Amino acid sequence: MSLSLLIILPLITAVALLLCNGLKPVRVVALTGAVVQLLYSFYVLLMYHNQRVFDGTPMLLQENHVWFAPLNIHYHVGVDGISMAMIMLTAFVTVAGILVSWKIEKLSKEFFFLLTLLSMGAYGFFISLDLFTLFFFLEIAVIPKFLLIGIWGSGRKEYSAMKLALMLMGGSALVFVGLAGLYFSTQTAGGEHTFNMLQIAQLRIPPETQLIFFPFAFVGFGIFTALFPFHTWVPDGHSSAPTAASMFLAGISMKLGGYGCLRVATLLMPDAAHAYSWIIILLATVAIIYGAFATMMQTDLKYINAYSSISHCGFVLLGIGMMTQTAIMGAVLQMVSHGLMTALFFAAIGMLYERTHTREVAQIGGLLKVMPFIATVFVIAGLCSLGLPGLSGFVAEVTVFMGSWENADVWYRLATILACASIVVTAVYILRAMGKVIMGPLQVEGASLQQAGALGDAGWNEKAAAGLLIIGIIAIGVAPFWLTELIKQ
Repeated sequence: MSLSLLIILPLITAVALLLCNGLKPVRVVALTGAVVQLLYSFYVLLMYHNQRVFDGTPMLLQENHVWFAPLNIHYHVGVDGISMAMIMLTAFVTVAGILVSWKIEKLSKEFFFLLTLLSMGAYGFFISLDLFTLFFFLEIAVIPKFLLIGIWGSGRKEYSAMKLALMLMGGSALVFVGLAGLYFSTQTAGGEHTFNMLQIAQLRIPPETQLIFFPFAFVGFGIFTALFPFHTWVPDGHSSAPTAASMFLAGISMKLGGYGCLRVATLLMPDAAHAYSWIIILLATVAIIYGAFATMMQTDLKYINAYSSISHCGFVLLGIGMMTQTAIMGAVLQMVSHGLMTALFFAAIGMLYERTHTREVAQIGGLLKVMPFIATVFVIAGLCSLGLPGLSGFVAEVTVFMGSWENADVWYRLATILACASIVVTAVYILRAMGKVIMGPLQVEGASLQQAGALGDAGWNEKAAAGLLIIGIIAIGVAPFWLTELIKQ
């Protein structure tokens, strides 16, 4: 079986969606395609484990075909433990996003088509071993976001869609400069320049060249993962996006940036990564602290989760900047944990908004009485966000802290302490939001008590979506060793 099926299956699903007529066939095709992708992801994981036992190479299940010979561009794909973790995350969030969007009626065919296209871009990005191919799939994963927000969004959706597109295209431009620099700075034994990531890692680019092109690649990818101060697209984009698009943006798209910062910038240019590590750590620490305190000031549930994501993604960059094996493992764990947690949080917020027609914390309360399942999902997502033991957030953040503390430098340890202190702030805004929204007397602004009492709980599709994400969160939180063994290099 081919690794390329991870790209082919979403493509087939997307084409099938365009051929569908009627809401019900569109839903069935979208969900069937997503479930097949999830099952095939498990099969790829099994193949990876079986081959890993007998093969000591860093990348397994490789396929390599010439794409454009004059520039030595190849369709070259393969996986290791880190990319496998990202593939599984993408598969889980894709199924959950489609289930949450089950009742959407406005241009449903086009909506599910764009979600499927987004998942295809993410799969292609995570398995690419050729830098040009990786950039190609990165751009495929950007285009649907603009349309999903601009057409199906709410509030200032046109402004938010345009801001997101401009910021991410700016990041893509920086990434392209960095990748072009890597290409022209390397030469194979045959005298050719190469985009092959495995060859570039072996060729060892001169440190002075790394110092020039590392900032382009790292900052470019960093924009995708809310690198401070280029994070401003995150709150506006999330607040205006439909629920599934918010889940994809935070759960998958922001991980493209973290993966790129690690796989391309840091691992291909290690000398520059060490030289610039203090700047990365400074920006990551600022993002963690700023994101936590900015979240405390928010009154809209989506803005709360969006600013919280800036803080949580800061832990990813902090782990990468610390450059220890434990810290990098923590960064990968945080990418997976945050992807599941924030997708669950946005799903819960979307369920609440669909029933109450408001996201303002001050306008709703006591929803545990009428929406026990949704309220429980909201609590689980919140507790994972604040790092409660037994959930994935605790495992990921503690691993980052432990890896960061391995650096004996005073500045590194001060940054670690400040990052740890942000947990207290996180607990404050999460517990306050949970207490107001689900506890106390029943309140829904603009509705009578009788109307509020008639609000329904989650449907089968919403329960299935939440349940899938919760399984992942608890599986990592209770028994993380299967994931740490997977990503260990």
